[in-house]
Amino acid sequence: MRVDDLVKNAKNINTIKLERFKKNNSKMRIGIMGGTFDPIHYAHLATAEFIRDKYQLDKIIFIPTGNPPHKLLNVTNKYDRYNMVLVSTENNDDFLVLDTEIKSETRTYTVDTLRSLKESYSNCEMYFITGADAICDIETWKEVEENFKLANFIAATRPGISLLEAQEKIEKLKEKYNANIISVYVPSLDISSTYIRQQLKARKSVRYLLPENVEKYIHNKKLYKMGVE
Repeated sequence: MRVDDLVKNAKNINTIKLERFKKNNSKMRIGIMGGTFDPIHYAHLATAEFIRDKYQLDKIIFIPTGNPPHKLLNVTNKYDRYNMVLVSTENNDDFLVLDTEIKSETRTYTVDTLRSLKESYSNCEMYFITGADAICDIETWKEVEENFKLANFIAATRPGISLLEAQEKIEKLKEKYNANIISVYVPSLDISSTYIRQQLKARKSVRYLLPENVEKYIHNKKLYKMGVE
């Protein structure tokens, strides 16, 4: 199947999943997984599934960033990143993708996205999934206190990153903002988008690091050939 057809098929499947989700009026627990996904890989997917299962979340919603304030330089085109998330999640009925931030022409902020989700899915309890390292920098985010009011936070760490180093900061945030922050160690793969980009720049194999359709998309669109630092 041609890459354009892969993307078209994934979009159709995602549209059907979103329509079913919107029609469900029961109270649900949803995980929100934002990020640049540059590119999305198996550790992202494994983390999402681990957290969905561990905390009995009904759905995980992936929201690729559009124009992220903290990564303004050298970020791959937002539509390419969005398409890669689509083709990587199409086979999981519990994984949905929203283009909320992709459609924005201005800088996108987590607090604005959470507000929008709260308005659209008022019957849902939201759990924002992020890295334990990112939680430590959350006071640099726009309207930090409002973020904590809108959603619970799950601070995930993976091999190579000590959760204990972040725990002291997390405890201070919980006390200062009356925030609900859950710390969790995710035994997922030690893969990073940075490593994948480096491999691609060096013309080395990335097979089994990311879904096959994502790899096809990258090669077809000739992404990362000049490298993204």
